[in-house]
Amino acid sequence: MYATGEEETVADAEYVNIWMRPERPARGPKPTYSRAQITEAAIRIADAEGLEAATMRRIAAEIGAGAMSLYRYVPSRDNLVELMADRLQGEIDVTGMPSGDWRADLTRYADGLRAMWLRHPWIGTVQRSLPSFGPNQLLLIERLMGVLDAFVSIDENLGLMAILNGYVEGTVREEISSTKEVRRNGLSESEWMARNYPYIEQLVKSGEYPIFTKIVMEARQPHLSRDDQFRYGLQRVLDCIAAALPSTAESPMQAHREGREEQGGPGQARSRPSERASRAE
Repeated sequence: MYATGEEETVADAEYVNIWMRPERPARGPKPTYSRAQITEAAIRIADAEGLEAATMRRIAAEIGAGAMSLYRYVPSRDNLVELMADRLQGEIDVTGMPSGDWRADLTRYADGLRAMWLRHPWIGTVQRSLPSFGPNQLLLIERLMGVLDAFVSIDENLGLMAILNGYVEGTVREEISSTKEVRRNGLSESEWMARNYPYIEQLVKSGEYPIFTKIVMEARQPHLSRDDQFRYGLQRVLDCIAAALPSTAESPMQAHREGREEQGGPGQARSRPSERASRAE
């Protein structure tokens, strides 16, 4: 909740964004530790035991400092989580973006975001509806949104990035949850399906669930690897983004692929379906 009236004034007066706080005081002895050291220690603990384990006391023990002394470097645990989240965003490689091939850039970003979540699954427990605009997040914004900046308005850009991020986050959350479930039950997904086969067979034979039956009998997606499932869905998301872009935004790879499809073989031109239809008329 937001404070109101006098409380809001006091809170605003006391609040200083973590990125505006100098890491080294203007006076006094040289700091023994750095924010980077503290952040890295917190991430190691969170990776091993979850975010809740990364307390100031535990981090202090990890680096050999007094718990209270850490507050000289990081004023609050909320600030610590901001530092940790920004550090993880720095793991996503956006070097060279925008490259001129928007589909390749967004694919690389999506793969990098998913990989980061899988390395640090606790990031899914960080509830941050408001951005903190740390240096890594700002770099990500500039490079990633720069990919489509020349083709769409800033509002359209925000909407398309929300679609992409929503797909990646939703998919990887389900993947992490499934991994936890497998670990808890001691059963792989295929073993779970085998155990429930009699019930599934009963549902199919009942004839009451035709769509479910089609999923069981015809769908290929459930049998793909996690990587292939992710890429299958990602390509559909990118196709949706492509539909919102002007034709001038066609990526070189897409143009090359369509060019190859038009060729029936060496020296043989194959017409598009629409052209074949018009000729048939």
